[in-house]
Amino acid sequence: MTLLTSPLTLVALGLAVIAAVPVGARWLRVAQREHYVPTWVSRMAGLWLTRESITLLGAAVAALLVVVAAIGIASSGAGSPLAIAALAAIVLLALLPVGLKPRGTSATFVLTDRVKRLLVVWILVHLILAVALAALLGAAGPAVVLLLSAPLTDLALAITAPIEKAGSKRFVEQAKKRLDQVKPRVVAITGSYGKTSTKNYVAHLLSATYTTVASPASFNNRLGLSRAVNDRLVPGTEIFVAEMGIFGAGEIRELSTHFPPDIAAITVIGEAHLQRMRSTDVIFRAKAEITERARTVVLPIDDPRLAGLAEECAAAGKRVVSVSLRPGADADVVLDASGADDAAATGAASIRLGRDAAPVPVTISSTGHAVNIAVAAGIALAADVPVATIAGRLSDLPGSQHRAEVQQAPSGALVIDDTYNSNPVGAHRALEGAARLAAERGGALVVVTPGMVELGPVQAERNRAFSAAIKAAGATLYAVGRTNRAALLEGYGEGAHAVASREVAVAEAVRAAADRGVILYENDLPDHYP
Repeated sequence: MTLLTSPLTLVALGLAVIAAVPVGARWLRVAQREHYVPTWVSRMAGLWLTRESITLLGAAVAALLVVVAAIGIASSGAGSPLAIAALAAIVLLALLPVGLKPRGTSATFVLTDRVKRLLVVWILVHLILAVALAALLGAAGPAVVLLLSAPLTDLALAITAPIEKAGSKRFVEQAKKRLDQVKPRVVAITGSYGKTSTKNYVAHLLSATYTTVASPASFNNRLGLSRAVNDRLVPGTEIFVAEMGIFGAGEIRELSTHFPPDIAAITVIGEAHLQRMRSTDVIFRAKAEITERARTVVLPIDDPRLAGLAEECAAAGKRVVSVSLRPGADADVVLDASGADDAAATGAASIRLGRDAAPVPVTISSTGHAVNIAVAAGIALAADVPVATIAGRLSDLPGSQHRAEVQQAPSGALVIDDTYNSNPVGAHRALEGAARLAAERGGALVVVTPGMVELGPVQAERNRAFSAAIKAAGATLYAVGRTNRAALLEGYGEGAHAVASREVAVAEAVRAAADRGVILYENDLPDHYP
Protein backbone atom coordinates (compact mmCIF):
# COMPACT_ATOMS: atom_id res chain seq x y z
CA MET A 1 0.00 0.00 0.00
CA THR A 2 1.39 3.43 -1.02
CA LEU A 3 0.89 6.76 0.71
CA LEU A 4 -1.52 7.75 -2.05
CA THR A 5 -3.77 4.71 -1.68
CA SER A 6 -3.85 4.51 2.11
CA PRO A 7 -7.34 4.87 3.65
CA LEU A 8 -6.46 8.06 5.56
CA THR A 9 -5.04 9.68 2.43
CA LEU A 10 -8.16 8.82 0.44
CA VAL A 11 -10.34 10.22 3.23
CA ALA A 12 -8.22 13.38 3.23
CA LEU A 13 -8.59 13.73 -0.54
CA GLY A 14 -12.35 13.32 -0.32
CA LEU A 15 -12.63 15.76 2.58
CA ALA A 16 -10.43 18.25 0.71
CA VAL A 17 -12.75 18.08 -2.30
CA ILE A 18 -15.67 19.05 -0.06
CA ALA A 19 -13.66 21.80 1.64
CA ALA A 20 -12.55 23.13 -1.75
CA VAL A 21 -16.10 24.30 -2.48
CA PRO A 22 -16.17 27.18 0.06
CA VAL A 23 -12.42 27.77 -0.29
CA GLY A 24 -12.66 28.08 -4.07
CA ALA A 25 -15.76 30.26 -3.90
CA ARG A 26 -13.97 32.69 -1.57
CA TRP A 27 -10.80 33.09 -3.59
CA LEU A 28 -12.52 33.10 -6.98
CA ARG A 29 -14.81 35.86 -5.73
CA VAL A 30 -11.76 37.83 -4.61
CA ALA A 31 -10.21 37.26 -8.05
CA GLN A 32 -13.36 38.60 -9.70
CA ARG A 33 -13.48 41.67 -7.46
CA GLU A 34 -9.77 42.36 -8.08
CA HIS A 35 -10.24 42.28 -11.87
CA TYR A 36 -8.56 38.90 -12.35
CA VAL A 37 -5.08 40.35 -11.79
CA PRO A 38 -2.54 37.68 -10.75
CA THR A 39 -0.91 38.21 -7.31
CA TRP A 40 -3.88 40.21 -5.97
CA VAL A 41 -5.59 37.22 -4.42
CA SER A 42 -2.46 36.56 -2.39
CA ARG A 43 -2.32 40.24 -1.43
CA MET A 44 -5.89 40.07 -0.16
CA ALA A 45 -5.14 36.85 1.71
CA GLY A 46 -2.25 38.62 3.39
CA LEU A 47 -4.57 41.48 4.33
CA TRP A 48 -6.97 39.08 6.03
CA LEU A 49 -4.11 37.43 7.91
CA THR A 50 -2.71 40.73 9.18
CA ARG A 51 -6.05 42.39 9.99
CA GLU A 52 -8.11 39.49 11.38
CA SER A 53 -6.42 37.95 14.42
CA ILE A 54 -8.80 34.97 14.47
CA THR A 55 -7.93 34.22 10.83
CA LEU A 56 -4.21 34.43 11.57
CA LEU A 57 -4.66 32.14 14.57
CA GLY A 58 -6.72 29.68 12.52
CA ALA A 59 -4.15 29.60 9.70
CA ALA A 60 -1.33 29.09 12.21
CA VAL A 61 -3.18 26.21 13.87
CA ALA A 62 -3.93 24.64 10.47
CA ALA A 63 -0.28 24.91 9.44
CA LEU A 64 0.81 23.36 12.74
CA LEU A 65 -1.64 20.48 12.27
CA VAL A 66 -0.27 19.87 8.78
CA VAL A 67 3.29 19.78 10.12
CA VAL A 68 2.28 17.37 12.91
CA ALA A 69 0.57 15.09 10.37
CA ALA A 70 3.55 15.19 8.00
CA ILE A 71 5.97 14.34 10.81
CA GLY A 72 3.79 11.47 11.95
CA ILE A 73 3.47 10.06 8.42
CA ALA A 74 7.20 10.42 7.77
CA SER A 75 8.09 8.57 10.96
CA SER A 76 5.34 5.94 11.22
CA GLY A 77 3.81 5.68 7.77
CA ALA A 78 0.46 6.56 6.21
CA GLY A 79 -1.51 4.98 9.05
CA SER A 80 0.07 7.06 11.81
CA PRO A 81 -2.49 8.34 14.34
CA LEU A 82 -0.94 11.77 13.89
CA ALA A 83 -2.15 11.76 10.27
CA ILE A 84 -5.63 12.52 11.60
CA ALA A 85 -4.32 16.04 12.34
CA ALA A 86 -4.38 16.65 8.57
CA LEU A 87 -8.12 15.99 8.51
CA ALA A 88 -8.65 18.54 11.27
CA ALA A 89 -6.55 21.03 9.29
CA ILE A 90 -8.71 20.52 6.19
CA VAL A 91 -11.91 21.17 8.16
CA LEU A 92 -10.40 24.30 9.71
CA LEU A 93 -9.17 25.64 6.35
CA ALA A 94 -12.69 25.33 4.93
CA LEU A 95 -13.72 28.05 7.41
CA LEU A 96 -10.91 30.55 6.67
CA PRO A 97 -10.65 33.48 6.37
CA VAL A 98 -13.26 34.07 9.05
CA GLY A 99 -15.65 36.73 7.76
CA LEU A 100 -14.87 36.29 4.05
CA LYS A 101 -18.15 34.92 2.75
CA PRO A 102 -18.11 32.53 -0.22
CA ARG A 103 -20.98 34.33 -1.98
CA GLY A 104 -20.69 37.84 -0.63
CA THR A 105 -23.26 40.51 0.14
CA SER A 106 -22.00 43.94 -0.89
CA ALA A 107 -20.13 42.34 -3.81
CA THR A 108 -22.00 39.21 -4.85
CA PHE A 109 -20.05 36.47 -6.59
CA VAL A 110 -21.32 36.10 -10.17
CA LEU A 111 -20.58 32.88 -12.04
CA THR A 112 -19.72 34.47 -15.38
CA ASP A 113 -18.27 32.61 -18.36
CA ARG A 114 -14.85 33.93 -17.41
CA VAL A 115 -15.21 32.60 -13.87
CA LYS A 116 -16.28 29.23 -15.24
CA ARG A 117 -13.14 29.02 -17.37
CA LEU A 118 -11.03 30.10 -14.41
CA LEU A 119 -12.79 27.51 -12.24
CA VAL A 120 -11.79 24.70 -14.61
CA VAL A 121 -8.13 25.71 -14.42
CA TRP A 122 -8.42 26.24 -10.65
CA ILE A 123 -9.75 22.71 -10.19
CA LEU A 124 -7.03 21.20 -12.37
CA VAL A 125 -4.23 23.08 -10.58
CA HIS A 126 -5.52 22.08 -7.13
CA LEU A 127 -6.33 18.50 -8.10
CA ILE A 128 -2.99 17.78 -9.78
CA LEU A 129 -1.03 19.27 -6.90
CA ALA A 130 -3.21 17.51 -4.28
CA VAL A 131 -2.64 14.11 -5.86
CA ALA A 132 1.09 14.75 -6.29
CA LEU A 133 1.53 15.88 -2.69
CA ALA A 134 -0.67 13.06 -1.42
CA ALA A 135 1.76 10.63 -3.06
CA LEU A 136 4.62 12.32 -1.18
CA LEU A 137 3.03 13.37 2.11
CA GLY A 138 -0.02 11.16 2.46
CA ALA A 139 -3.01 12.79 4.16
CA ALA A 140 -1.00 15.96 4.77
CA GLY A 141 -0.73 16.60 1.01
CA PRO A 142 -4.33 17.77 0.35
CA ALA A 143 -4.18 19.97 3.46
CA VAL A 144 -1.05 21.69 2.11
CA VAL A 145 -2.89 22.46 -1.14
CA LEU A 146 -5.81 24.10 0.70
CA LEU A 147 -3.35 26.03 2.84
CA LEU A 148 -1.79 27.42 -0.35
CA SER A 149 -5.07 28.00 -2.18
CA ALA A 150 -4.72 31.79 -2.46
CA PRO A 151 -1.37 31.73 -4.33
CA LEU A 152 -2.62 28.74 -6.34
CA THR A 153 -5.59 30.88 -7.40
CA ASP A 154 -3.09 33.48 -8.61
CA LEU A 155 -1.34 30.71 -10.54
CA ALA A 156 -4.64 29.82 -12.21
CA LEU A 157 -5.14 33.51 -13.05
CA ALA A 158 -1.68 33.68 -14.62
CA ILE A 159 -2.43 30.60 -16.71
CA THR A 160 -5.77 31.92 -17.95
CA ALA A 161 -4.69 35.55 -18.55
CA PRO A 162 -3.22 35.01 -22.06
CA ILE A 163 -6.13 32.74 -22.94
CA GLU A 164 -8.65 35.41 -21.92
CA LYS A 165 -6.80 38.11 -23.81
CA ALA A 166 -6.71 36.01 -26.98
CA GLY A 167 -10.38 35.11 -26.60
CA SER A 168 -11.43 38.76 -26.23
CA LYS A 169 -9.53 39.86 -29.31
CA ARG A 170 -12.59 39.68 -31.56
CA PHE A 171 -14.51 42.13 -29.36
CA VAL A 172 -11.61 44.59 -29.51
CA GLU A 173 -11.33 44.17 -33.29
CA GLN A 174 -15.06 44.74 -33.62
CA ALA A 175 -14.72 47.98 -31.64
CA LYS A 176 -11.83 49.17 -33.81
CA LYS A 177 -13.91 48.44 -36.92
CA ARG A 178 -16.83 50.40 -35.48
CA LEU A 179 -14.55 53.36 -34.73
CA ASP A 180 -13.24 53.27 -38.30
CA GLN A 181 -16.80 53.25 -39.64
CA VAL A 182 -18.28 56.01 -37.46
CA LYS A 183 -15.06 58.08 -37.30
CA PRO A 184 -15.77 60.12 -34.16
CA ARG A 185 -13.10 62.25 -32.58
CA VAL A 186 -11.83 60.37 -29.53
CA VAL A 187 -11.28 62.24 -26.27
CA ALA A 188 -9.24 60.13 -23.86
CA ILE A 189 -9.01 61.00 -20.16
CA THR A 190 -6.81 59.48 -17.48
CA GLY A 191 -5.51 60.47 -14.06
CA SER A 192 -4.96 59.06 -10.60
CA TYR A 193 -8.45 60.21 -9.70
CA GLY A 194 -11.20 62.38 -11.12
CA LYS A 195 -11.45 60.45 -14.40
CA THR A 196 -15.13 59.59 -14.16
CA SER A 197 -16.24 63.02 -12.94
CA THR A 198 -14.17 64.76 -15.62
CA LYS A 199 -15.56 62.44 -18.29
CA ASN A 200 -19.11 63.35 -17.24
CA TYR A 201 -18.26 67.05 -17.23
CA VAL A 202 -16.74 66.77 -20.71
CA ALA A 203 -19.76 64.96 -22.12
CA HIS A 204 -21.98 67.69 -20.68
CA LEU A 205 -19.88 70.53 -22.12
CA LEU A 206 -19.55 68.95 -25.57
CA SER A 207 -23.10 67.68 -26.01
CA ALA A 208 -24.52 71.14 -26.71
CA THR A 209 -22.31 71.39 -29.82
CA TYR A 210 -21.60 67.80 -30.88
CA THR A 211 -23.33 64.42 -30.80
CA THR A 212 -21.37 62.92 -27.94
CA VAL A 213 -21.09 59.42 -26.49
CA ALA A 214 -19.15 58.71 -23.29
CA SER A 215 -18.01 55.37 -21.92
CA PRO A 216 -20.39 54.41 -19.07
CA ALA A 217 -19.59 54.13 -15.36
CA SER A 218 -15.96 53.06 -14.94
CA PHE A 219 -15.63 51.14 -18.23
CA ASN A 220 -12.00 52.16 -18.57
CA ASN A 221 -10.05 49.08 -19.66
CA ARG A 222 -9.66 47.29 -22.98
CA LEU A 223 -12.82 45.21 -22.75
CA GLY A 224 -14.86 47.94 -21.06
CA LEU A 225 -14.08 50.49 -23.77
CA SER A 226 -14.65 47.88 -26.48
CA ARG A 227 -18.08 47.17 -25.04
CA ALA A 228 -18.85 50.88 -24.86
CA VAL A 229 -17.96 51.34 -28.52
CA ASN A 230 -19.78 48.21 -29.70
CA ASP A 231 -22.94 48.94 -27.70
CA ARG A 232 -23.19 52.73 -27.87
CA LEU A 233 -21.41 54.14 -30.89
CA VAL A 234 -23.91 54.83 -33.69
CA PRO A 235 -23.57 56.56 -37.07
CA GLY A 236 -23.56 60.29 -36.57
CA THR A 237 -21.60 60.20 -33.30
CA GLU A 238 -19.12 63.05 -33.50
CA ILE A 239 -17.16 62.60 -30.28
CA PHE A 240 -16.44 59.53 -28.15
CA VAL A 241 -15.23 60.33 -24.61
CA ALA A 242 -13.14 57.47 -23.22
CA GLU A 243 -11.99 57.11 -19.64
CA MET A 244 -8.71 55.17 -19.51
CA GLY A 245 -7.55 53.41 -16.34
CA ILE A 246 -4.42 51.42 -15.58
CA PHE A 247 -3.10 48.60 -13.44
CA GLY A 248 0.45 49.07 -14.66
CA ALA A 249 2.81 50.70 -17.12
CA GLY A 250 2.12 50.08 -20.80
CA GLU A 251 -1.63 49.64 -20.47
CA ILE A 252 -2.60 53.12 -21.65
CA ARG A 253 -0.16 52.79 -24.54
CA GLU A 254 -2.01 49.62 -25.55
CA LEU A 255 -5.43 51.25 -25.07
CA SER A 256 -4.31 54.12 -27.27
CA THR A 257 -3.52 51.70 -30.11
CA HIS A 258 -7.08 50.37 -29.98
CA PHE A 259 -8.78 53.72 -29.30
CA PRO A 260 -6.38 56.37 -30.70
CA PRO A 261 -7.12 59.70 -29.00
CA ASP A 262 -7.46 62.92 -30.95
CA ILE A 263 -7.55 64.84 -27.66
CA ALA A 264 -5.82 63.38 -24.59
CA ALA A 265 -6.01 64.73 -21.04
CA ILE A 266 -4.61 63.95 -17.60
CA THR A 267 -6.53 65.15 -14.54
CA VAL A 268 -3.96 64.73 -11.79
CA ILE A 269 -1.02 62.60 -10.71
CA GLY A 270 -1.67 61.28 -7.22
CA GLU A 271 -1.22 58.34 -4.90
CA ALA A 272 -4.19 56.20 -5.92
CA HIS A 273 -2.03 53.56 -7.66
CA LEU A 274 0.85 53.38 -5.20
CA GLN A 275 -0.07 49.87 -4.03
CA ARG A 276 0.76 48.56 -7.49
CA MET A 277 3.24 51.10 -8.87
CA ARG A 278 5.16 52.13 -5.73
CA SER A 279 6.01 55.73 -6.71
CA THR A 280 4.23 58.74 -8.18
CA ASP A 281 7.00 59.08 -10.79
CA VAL A 282 6.13 55.61 -12.12
CA ILE A 283 2.46 56.60 -12.08
CA PHE A 284 3.28 59.80 -13.98
CA ARG A 285 5.17 57.96 -16.70
CA ALA A 286 2.36 55.42 -17.09
CA LYS A 287 -0.27 58.17 -17.34
CA ALA A 288 1.85 60.19 -19.76
CA GLU A 289 1.49 57.39 -22.31
CA ILE A 290 -1.92 58.84 -23.17
CA THR A 291 -0.26 61.80 -24.92
CA GLU A 292 1.90 59.74 -27.29
CA ARG A 293 -0.62 59.33 -30.13
CA ALA A 294 -2.79 62.40 -29.51
CA ARG A 295 -2.57 65.47 -31.71
CA THR A 296 -3.96 67.68 -28.93
CA VAL A 297 -3.27 67.35 -25.20
CA VAL A 298 -4.88 69.05 -22.21
CA LEU A 299 -2.74 69.22 -19.08
CA PRO A 300 -3.02 70.95 -15.67
CA ILE A 301 0.35 72.68 -15.44
CA ASP A 302 0.24 73.47 -11.71
CA ASP A 303 1.93 70.06 -11.32
CA PRO A 304 5.59 70.56 -12.38
CA ARG A 305 5.72 67.10 -13.96
CA LEU A 306 2.68 67.82 -16.10
CA ALA A 307 4.07 71.25 -16.94
CA GLY A 308 7.23 69.54 -18.19
CA LEU A 309 5.14 67.08 -20.17
CA ALA A 310 3.26 69.99 -21.74
CA GLU A 311 6.56 71.46 -22.90
CA GLU A 312 7.64 68.11 -24.36
CA CYS A 313 4.35 67.75 -26.23
CA ALA A 314 4.60 71.29 -27.61
CA ALA A 315 8.17 70.61 -28.76
CA ALA A 316 6.89 67.47 -30.53
CA GLY A 317 4.45 69.60 -32.53
CA LYS A 318 1.30 68.77 -30.61
CA ARG A 319 -1.33 71.35 -29.75
CA VAL A 320 -1.22 71.89 -26.00
CA VAL A 321 -4.09 73.35 -23.99
CA SER A 322 -2.76 74.16 -20.55
CA VAL A 323 -5.01 74.66 -17.53
CA SER A 324 -4.31 76.15 -14.12
CA LEU A 325 -6.04 76.98 -10.86
CA ARG A 326 -3.66 79.87 -10.11
CA PRO A 327 -5.13 83.31 -10.86
CA GLY A 328 -2.98 85.10 -13.43
CA ALA A 329 -1.18 81.93 -14.54
CA ASP A 330 0.24 81.73 -18.06
CA ALA A 331 -2.21 79.08 -19.22
CA ASP A 332 -4.95 78.68 -21.80
CA VAL A 333 -7.62 78.01 -19.18
CA VAL A 334 -7.45 79.53 -15.70
CA LEU A 335 -10.13 78.66 -13.16
CA ASP A 336 -10.23 80.71 -9.97
CA ALA A 337 -12.43 78.64 -7.68
CA SER A 338 -11.46 80.36 -4.43
CA GLY A 339 -14.88 82.00 -4.30
CA ALA A 340 -16.54 78.61 -4.39
CA ASP A 341 -14.75 77.67 -1.18
CA ASP A 342 -15.51 80.97 0.52
CA ALA A 343 -19.16 81.02 -0.51
CA ALA A 344 -20.24 77.40 -0.67
CA ALA A 345 -23.88 78.31 -1.06
CA THR A 346 -23.33 80.20 -4.33
CA GLY A 347 -20.18 78.48 -5.61
CA ALA A 348 -18.92 81.78 -7.05
CA ALA A 349 -15.88 81.40 -9.31
CA SER A 350 -14.37 82.83 -12.48
CA ILE A 351 -12.77 81.26 -15.52
CA ARG A 352 -10.62 82.56 -18.34
CA LEU A 353 -11.05 80.55 -21.54
CA GLY A 354 -8.20 81.58 -23.84
CA ARG A 355 -5.03 83.53 -23.16
CA ASP A 356 -6.42 86.79 -24.48
CA ALA A 357 -9.88 86.40 -23.01
CA ALA A 358 -11.26 88.17 -19.97
CA PRO A 359 -12.34 86.10 -16.96
CA VAL A 360 -16.05 85.44 -16.77
CA PRO A 361 -18.01 84.57 -13.62
CA VAL A 362 -19.35 81.04 -13.31
CA THR A 363 -21.17 79.12 -10.64
CA ILE A 364 -19.68 75.71 -9.85
CA SER A 365 -20.51 73.04 -7.33
CA SER A 366 -18.63 73.44 -4.08
CA THR A 367 -18.28 69.65 -3.96
CA GLY A 368 -16.64 69.39 -7.39
CA HIS A 369 -12.88 69.22 -7.75
CA ALA A 370 -11.70 72.41 -9.42
CA VAL A 371 -8.93 70.71 -11.39
CA ASN A 372 -11.44 68.30 -12.95
CA ILE A 373 -13.67 71.21 -13.96
CA ALA A 374 -10.71 73.12 -15.40
CA VAL A 375 -9.51 70.10 -17.40
CA ALA A 376 -13.03 69.53 -18.73
CA ALA A 377 -13.21 73.17 -19.82
CA GLY A 378 -9.80 72.78 -21.47
CA ILE A 379 -11.01 69.74 -23.41
CA ALA A 380 -14.11 71.62 -24.55
CA LEU A 381 -11.90 74.52 -25.69
CA ALA A 382 -9.63 72.07 -27.53
CA ALA A 383 -12.71 70.61 -29.24
CA ASP A 384 -13.66 74.12 -30.44
CA VAL A 385 -16.81 74.44 -28.37
CA PRO A 386 -17.76 78.15 -28.31
CA VAL A 387 -16.43 79.92 -25.23
CA ALA A 388 -19.87 81.24 -24.30
CA THR A 389 -21.26 77.71 -24.40
CA ILE A 390 -18.52 76.39 -22.13
CA ALA A 391 -18.98 79.19 -19.59
CA GLY A 392 -22.74 78.81 -19.60
CA ARG A 393 -22.75 75.05 -19.13
CA LEU A 394 -20.13 75.09 -16.35
CA SER A 395 -22.87 76.34 -14.03
CA ASP A 396 -24.89 73.16 -14.58
CA LEU A 397 -22.35 70.35 -14.38
CA PRO A 398 -23.75 66.89 -13.68
CA GLY A 399 -22.84 65.05 -10.53
CA SER A 400 -21.40 61.55 -10.47
CA GLN A 401 -23.15 58.80 -8.58
CA HIS A 402 -21.69 58.18 -5.10
CA ARG A 403 -19.23 61.06 -5.53
CA ALA A 404 -20.15 63.85 -3.11
CA GLU A 405 -23.87 63.31 -3.71
CA VAL A 406 -25.92 65.30 -1.22
CA GLN A 407 -29.18 63.72 -0.08
CA GLN A 408 -31.58 64.13 2.82
CA ALA A 409 -32.14 61.25 5.17
CA PRO A 410 -35.65 60.46 6.49
CA SER A 411 -34.48 61.71 9.89
CA GLY A 412 -33.83 65.16 8.43
CA ALA A 413 -30.03 64.89 8.47
CA LEU A 414 -28.07 65.64 5.32
CA VAL A 415 -26.10 62.75 3.84
CA ILE A 416 -23.04 63.24 1.64
CA ASP A 417 -22.47 60.03 -0.29
CA ASP A 418 -18.80 60.03 -1.28
CA THR A 419 -18.46 56.25 -1.18
CA TYR A 420 -16.79 55.98 -4.60
CA ASN A 421 -14.00 58.34 -3.59
CA SER A 422 -10.83 56.75 -2.26
CA ASN A 423 -8.05 59.30 -2.58
CA PRO A 424 -6.60 61.60 0.09
CA VAL A 425 -7.24 64.89 -1.73
CA GLY A 426 -10.87 64.07 -2.44
CA ALA A 427 -11.45 62.76 1.08
CA HIS A 428 -10.17 65.97 2.70
CA ARG A 429 -12.19 68.12 0.30
CA ALA A 430 -15.35 66.15 1.05
CA LEU A 431 -14.68 66.56 4.77
CA GLU A 432 -14.27 70.31 4.38
CA GLY A 433 -17.54 70.56 2.46
CA ALA A 434 -19.36 68.43 5.03
CA ALA A 435 -18.00 70.56 7.87
CA ARG A 436 -19.28 73.75 6.18
CA LEU A 437 -22.74 72.24 5.76
CA ALA A 438 -22.82 71.07 9.38
CA ALA A 439 -21.85 74.56 10.55
CA GLU A 440 -24.57 76.14 8.42
CA ARG A 441 -27.19 73.76 9.80
CA GLY A 442 -25.97 73.98 13.37
CA GLY A 443 -25.83 70.21 13.70
CA ALA A 444 -23.35 67.46 14.40
CA LEU A 445 -20.91 66.18 11.81
CA VAL A 446 -20.51 62.40 11.57
CA VAL A 447 -18.03 60.60 9.32
CA VAL A 448 -18.38 56.92 8.41
CA THR A 449 -15.36 55.46 6.62
CA PRO A 450 -13.31 52.29 6.22
CA GLY A 451 -10.39 54.49 5.19
CA MET A 452 -8.52 54.57 1.89
CA VAL A 453 -6.83 51.62 0.19
CA GLU A 454 -4.35 50.91 -2.61
CA LEU A 455 -2.03 53.64 -1.32
CA GLY A 456 0.89 51.29 -0.78
CA PRO A 457 3.60 52.54 1.58
CA VAL A 458 1.72 55.73 2.51
CA GLN A 459 -1.66 54.12 3.22
CA ALA A 460 -1.39 54.10 7.01
CA GLU A 461 0.01 57.63 7.07
CA ARG A 462 -2.76 59.03 4.85
CA ASN A 463 -5.49 57.36 6.90
CA ARG A 464 -4.00 58.68 10.13
CA ALA A 465 -3.91 62.17 8.66
CA PHE A 466 -7.49 61.92 7.46
CA SER A 467 -8.83 60.77 10.82
CA ALA A 468 -6.85 63.53 12.54
CA ALA A 469 -8.57 66.01 10.21
CA ILE A 470 -11.93 64.47 11.16
CA LYS A 471 -11.11 65.08 14.83
CA ALA A 472 -9.98 68.65 14.09
CA ALA A 473 -13.26 69.31 12.30
CA GLY A 474 -15.14 68.36 15.46
CA ALA A 475 -16.70 65.33 13.80
CA THR A 476 -17.51 61.93 15.23
CA LEU A 477 -15.70 59.06 13.50
CA TYR A 478 -17.06 55.60 12.84
CA ALA A 479 -14.20 53.46 11.51
CA VAL A 480 -15.66 50.54 9.57
CA GLY A 481 -13.97 47.14 9.34
CA ARG A 482 -10.38 46.25 10.11
CA THR A 483 -8.50 47.13 6.93
CA ASN A 484 -7.47 50.59 8.17
CA ARG A 485 -8.83 50.47 11.71
CA ALA A 486 -5.51 50.84 13.53
CA ALA A 487 -4.43 53.89 11.51
CA LEU A 488 -7.83 55.59 11.75
CA LEU A 489 -8.11 55.12 15.50
CA GLU A 490 -4.53 56.24 16.06
CA GLY A 491 -5.01 59.41 14.03
CA TYR A 492 -8.30 60.34 15.68
CA GLY A 493 -7.39 59.47 19.23
CA GLU A 494 -9.89 59.10 22.06
CA GLY A 495 -13.56 59.08 21.13
CA ALA A 496 -13.48 57.21 17.81
CA HIS A 497 -15.91 54.35 17.28
CA ALA A 498 -14.72 51.09 15.72
CA VAL A 499 -17.55 49.11 14.11
CA ALA A 500 -17.54 45.78 12.32
CA SER A 501 -19.77 46.70 9.38
CA ARG A 502 -21.16 49.65 7.46
CA GLU A 503 -24.72 48.63 8.44
CA VAL A 504 -23.89 49.04 12.13
CA ALA A 505 -22.13 52.34 11.43
CA VAL A 506 -25.10 53.72 9.46
CA ALA A 507 -27.51 53.03 12.31
CA GLU A 508 -25.16 54.68 14.82
CA ALA A 509 -24.47 57.65 12.52
CA VAL A 510 -28.15 58.38 11.97
CA ARG A 511 -28.72 58.49 15.72
CA ALA A 512 -25.67 60.69 16.29
CA ALA A 513 -26.59 63.16 13.52
CA ALA A 514 -30.22 63.49 14.64
CA ASP A 515 -32.33 65.84 12.49
CA ARG A 516 -29.89 68.71 11.91
CA GLY A 517 -26.60 66.93 11.46
CA VAL A 518 -24.52 65.97 8.43
CA ILE A 519 -23.31 62.43 7.73
CA LEU A 520 -20.35 61.96 5.40
CA TYR A 521 -19.94 58.46 3.99
CA GLU A 522 -16.36 58.57 2.78
CA ASN A 523 -15.30 55.62 0.65
CA ASP A 524 -16.72 52.14 0.97
CA LEU A 525 -15.03 48.76 0.65
CA PRO A 526 -16.67 45.62 -0.69
CA ASP A 527 -16.86 42.76 1.77
CA HIS A 528 -13.89 40.87 0.37
CA TYR A 529 -11.89 43.33 2.47
CA PRO A 530 -11.63 42.61 6.21
